[in-house]
Amino acid sequence: MNDWQRKSPLDWETYLNKLVKVVAVEKHEYEGWVLTVDPVSATIVLATFPENEKGSISFVMGHAVQEVEILQEGDSDMEQRLARILAPEESQTYSAEELERRKNALKTWLETNHIPVGEQGELGRTLSVAGVLSIEPPYGPEQCSSTNEIILARVQGLLQGFLQQQH
Repeated sequence: MNDWQRKSPLDWETYLNKLVKVVAVEKHEYEGWVLTVDPVSATIVLATFPENEKGSISFVMGHAVQEVEILQEGDSDMEQRLARILAPEESQTYSAEELERRKNALKTWLETNHIPVGEQGELGRTLSVAGVLSIEPPYGPEQCSSTNEIILARVQGLLQGFLQQQH
């Protein structure tokens, strides 16, 4: 076990959102922004942003790490950029009013198409379709869940069509 693997998750946390140079076995060097460190294998996940590209992710296996040197601290812009790498594109934040509007528009559309729908949960934020499928905020196909795969696929398809009409 090497020094890097002996560190604790609290030690590794000090490297998050920082530009580092990692020296690995056989003198391989990697440079990038630390997205995360796997607490089990000590593998470092690095993000790089080549010119005019979205960004790429590379992994340096924990057992191969010999040295990690911090080259630059990350600012809040870089932290947000790194957070967006792992977040799905649809995960933009919606205001409470926008979520309510999306929920009501979808509920009205489902009712217009004679699909039984109700609200459930403490705040009524979850839509329940025919008691066998639920749709969580922000009310897209990815937020549908059901144990019945056929109903799930059909409602997701309808919802995709509905959202395309909205745009």
